[in-house]
Amino acid sequence: MTDMTDMMTIREMCIAYDVTPRTLRFYEAKELLFPVREGQRRLFTKRDRARLKLILQGKRFGFSLEDIRQLLDLYDMDDAQYTQLNRTYEVAKERLQAMISQRDELTEAIEDLRKQLKWGEERLNELKRPNAAE
Repeated sequence: MTDMTDMMTIREMCIAYDVTPRTLRFYEAKELLFPVREGQRRLFTKRDRARLKLILQGKRFGFSLEDIRQLLDLYDMDDAQYTQLNRTYEVAKERLQAMISQRDELTEAIEDLRKQLKWGEERLNELKRPNAAE
């Protein structure tokens, strides 16, 4: 039985986690959250709140919703969360490597763009000089 005093409404969830009602309904539709239904109302349990924190953190790290779902689904295994933690660790290591690679590519692109801007600035200055003498 769920303790109704520990429930949060959709509005309270939106305020507490800085999300929109649409976001919460989307995560519910994707079967990432399972609020208790009381007529038209959705009431979110402690477990929903914990899951939402993990979803938001996973999204921030660039995990796909499918990755997040699979990791959350591993919570219910009877192995003191070893499987969930182990898989999360592996996915996180892979994601970190991807992020490092993206950062390196972005750093290189920034340097290339800076060089192009410097060249463009010099070229514009060269083209501007003859007109200034007139």
